[in-house]
Amino acid sequence: MSTPITESTYYILISLLKPNHGYGIIQKVEELTEKRVTLGAGTLYGALNNMQEKKWIKLYSEELDSRKKKEYVITALGKDVLKSEIKRLEELISNGRMELRENDEV
Repeated sequence: MSTPITESTYYILISLLKPNHGYGIIQKVEELTEKRVTLGAGTLYGALNNMQEKKWIKLYSEELDSRKKKEYVITALGKDVLKSEIKRLEELISNGRMELRENDEV
């Protein structure tokens, strides 16, 4: 499960550690990245559909009013994907720092 995921997918998964709806996900990603990453509605809902198909997230609740606000939450499989990505990123950072230290000594 070490296939890299996109930055948007990474932050969406983090934002779904607790149940959240579309606008809440957009806000959480902006908060986490200090507005460096902003998700458009099309990108977000395309990613949510894709992650639902992969069973990384699931529908948590749906309001049955006219807006039909849906809340999503990460699944156990999604948490495994997130943990794997964090491990991969930690390896990248560790290797980069190690190589920089070694080359700064030359």
